[in-house]
Amino acid sequence: MIARGKIQIFACRSAEAYANRVIKKLRKINKDTKKYTDLKGELQVRKFADGEMEVDIGASIRKKDVYLFQNCAQRNSKNLSVNENKIELYHSIDALTRAQANSLTVFEPYSSPSRSDRATRRCSVGLWSHTKTMVSLGMDHYITFQLHSEKSKTIFDPKFVNIDDMPATSLLKKYILKNFVKTKEYFNEEVHNNWAFCSVDAGGKKMARKFANVFNSNLVVANKRRSINKANTVENIDILSDIDLKGKTIWIVDDMIDTGGSVLELVLELKKRKVKNVNIAIIHPVFSPPAIERLKKLTNEGILNNIVCIDTIFVSERVKKELSNLRVVSSAKLAAELIYRINSGLSITKFFSGVDAIDFLD
Repeated sequence: MIARGKIQIFACRSAEAYANRVIKKLRKINKDTKKYTDLKGELQVRKFADGEMEVDIGASIRKKDVYLFQNCAQRNSKNLSVNENKIELYHSIDALTRAQANSLTVFEPYSSPSRSDRATRRCSVGLWSHTKTMVSLGMDHYITFQLHSEKSKTIFDPKFVNIDDMPATSLLKKYILKNFVKTKEYFNEEVHNNWAFCSVDAGGKKMARKFANVFNSNLVVANKRRSINKANTVENIDILSDIDLKGKTIWIVDDMIDTGGSVLELVLELKKRKVKNVNIAIIHPVFSPPAIERLKKLTNEGILNNIVCIDTIFVSERVKKELSNLRVVSSAKLAAELIYRINSGLSITKFFSGVDAIDFLD
C-alpha cells in the first residue's frame, strides 16, 4: 500500500453540504485520527463591485492531496447560476494550484456540460472547454459519476490528467434489491417472470441490458425520434419488444432526467400496453423545467409509481414534497471510499464490478 500526502477537502459553495456528508463517511472508514483530522479546508469567495470574483484559501496546503468538490448544475442549494458555479470552480482550482498542493483532484458528482460532447463543424464542445480550462489551471485528476457518454472520456488526455468516471448504477441496483425485491423467493418468482427493464432510447440499451441481467428480467428498448427544430422535444417513441407487456412491472432506467420529455412520452406509451406499473431509476436528477411538473402529473394520475435517483445533484425539500414518490439514494459513502482508496494507493477496480443479486439478498 502506497501512502500519499495528507488529505484536504475543499468545496465550492454549491457543494458544501455534499462535501460535509463525504467527510463524515470518510472519518468512519479510517481510524487514523492524525491523518483524518482537519479534513475540511475553507474557501473564501470575494465579489468585487463590478461583479468579478476572487477565491482565497487562507491556510497552507503545501504537500497535501487536495480534493475539490463542486456542483455546477442549475439546481443547487445556493441558487447560483451554472456560469457562476463554473467561474468559482476555475478560481478555486487556480488558488489551490498557486498554494502548491501535492495533487489536485476535482470531484464533480455530476458533470454538468457532459451532454455537450459532440464535435461538429460550427458547434462548441462544452465538456471539452470545461475540462481544458480545469487542466490548464492545474487540475491533475477528475472524478465524476456516470458521464453521459463513454466517448466523453476520450476528451481527457492521460498525459496531463487522469479521469475516473465512476459507475453509480450499483447504488440504484442495490437500493432496488433492498427496498423493492427484499427476498430471493420474490426475486426468483415475481422479478424473473413479471419485471422488465426499459431504456429511454436506443443509446440507453446497454445500460438497460445490464439492469435486466442483474435482475434476470426482460429487456425492453424504446426508440425515440427528436424534433430537428426544437431542443428537448420528442416527436415519437416506439417500443421495441417481442414480449407481451400486459401486467408487467416496468423499470425505466437512464443516466438522467432533464426536462422529462422523453420519460413523459415513454410512460404514456407503456401505459397503452396495459403494464401493471411503471417506475423510474436514474442517476442524475437534473429536473430542468418542466420536468417536476411532468413527473408530478404522471404520479398524481396514478401512472407513475416510484422515482429513484442519486444525490449527485441537490434535491430540495420542496421538490421532495412535490414528488412524494421520489427516493434519493446517497452516494457519499461511495465517494468517501473512492477518496480513501485513491489516497492509500489501493485499487478501485471493485467499484467497476457488477452486482450479484442473489449474494446481495443473502
